[in-house]
This record gives sequence, structure tokens and C-alpha cells, in this order.
Amino acid sequence: MTHPNRDKPKNTAAHFRQLHRAATPLVLPNAWDAVSARLFESAGAAAIATTSAGLAWSLGCADGRELPVDEAVGAVARIARVLTVPLSVDIENGYSDDPKAVVEFVRRLLDLGVTGINIEDGRDAPETLAAKIEAIKAFLHHTNTDLFVNARTDVILAGLAEPSQRVEETIRRAGLYAQAGADGLFVPGLREPTEIEDVALATRLPLNVMAWGGLPAAAELSRLGVRRLSAGSAISQLVWGQAERAARSFLETGHSDPLSAGSKPFAEMQQLFAAAR
Repeated sequence: MTHPNRDKPKNTAAHFRQLHRAATPLVLPNAWDAVSARLFESAGAAAIATTSAGLAWSLGCADGRELPVDEAVGAVARIARVLTVPLSVDIENGYSDDPKAVVEFVRRLLDLGVTGINIEDGRDAPETLAAKIEAIKAFLHHTNTDLFVNARTDVILAGLAEPSQRVEETIRRAGLYAQAGADGLFVPGLREPTEIEDVALATRLPLNVMAWGGLPAAAELSRLGVRRLSAGSAISQLVWGQAERAARSFLETGHSDPLSAGSKPFAEMQQLFAAAR
């Protein structure tokens, strides 16, 4: 199956790769379903990436490699159908320890028109992720296809090294993943300016950081060497936090007026999807 947007110049892996070379970081407001993806594209996002946590929660699963592959593929298919910009999918660890199984998952995503993935080490040995990246790249070469592979390392987020060693370990893993063929490096939890700059200078891979309280703004991140800034699950958590507050208020008071304050008009929502057909 070939996605109808696959051949559009602005919906290719090459274009997505080019977005990492712009003068300012690529800012990605991570989506979790078709409506959030379409909304973010309409708001001006140059590309859409998914949040693995938000996607899992929206499908009734906890975050943390619990999402069935078929569920993930189905959700991505619905997201890809409404987009015209590049789509990158966070596949956690590929939902398997077997590189062959991960490659098969990636093949299914490519068939949907996906232009990039995030794939993580988590608490696995870094050599495990390197083997998966090598297998994916071998498949891409064999099939003459392209995909931006963003290698995520959780050294800092998961506290996998002592504070004094975390930058050094991040850089070591970055070298391993670059050698395996990764196209980018994602380091969630990296937020101290000096550490950001140290990592950016030590790797040839475009550096991706995740939105975090106290993180410098995009312009300053650019000066530090960051090429991509991801919202992660922050926007989905914000939306659901507001939804919970609205529901609680409605349940407690029965008042209808607050439900329309700041809401997206029905006609505008309809138009988003009429334009996506």
C-alpha cells in the first residue's frame, strides 16, 4: 500500500531531513491522534511527530512498551491519512528485542508514508539499540527507501549514569548510534545549557531535546547547537488536564456556559477534516 501523500515534495524523508538543517530548531508539537495531528498542522507545524505516551494513553494503554504493534499501526494510519507534512513516529524500542521484528514494524510504517521514527534504548544495553538501527538501515538500503532514524537515549531521563558521568555516557552512546547509521540524536531530560552545548559539540548528529520547565527558548537552544525541539507528551497532558477540570466543573455545577469558553468552533473542526479529504 502506498500513501497518497508519499510523493509530495514536502512529505518525504529528504524534506524532513532538510528541516533539521534550518537556521532555527525544528519545533514539533507532538500529536497523539488524527485530530491533534491535523490541528497542529493547521497551526503551522512544518512536520508532525507522535508522542508515544500520548498515543498509548489515547488507545487505553499505559506508556512503556505496552502498546500492541497492530494498535500502533492503526493509529498511525489514521494520523497519516489527514496530513500533508512529514510524519515521524515514536516507536519506543520498536516493541520488540528482535531487530527483525522491529524492521517488519518499520516496513509497515513506511507503507503508510511515515518519514521518520524515534527509537530508544531505555534501560536496554546501548548495543541492542545499535543493532536495531543497523538492521533498519540495512533494510532501507536493500529496498532503496528512506527514513529519518532519530536515536533516543534515556541516560539522563532515566538516570542511567551518575550525574557527573551522564554527559560523557550520552556522548558515548551518541557515537555508537551514529556509527550504526542514526540520523539524529534525541536526549530527553537534557536541559542545562552547558550540558546541551557539550553534547551538541561532541556529535555530528542533529541534536533533539524535549520541552521541559526551565529549558531555554528555541532561539537560545539554536545557539547551543540544538536542531530539534519536541513537546513530548506535554501538550496531550495539558489538554487532558483542562478536559478533566471542565468535566469536574460540569459534573459539580451543571453549568453549560463554561464549556464554550475557548473551545474550537464546530464549523472549524469540520473544515479541518473536509480539507484533509
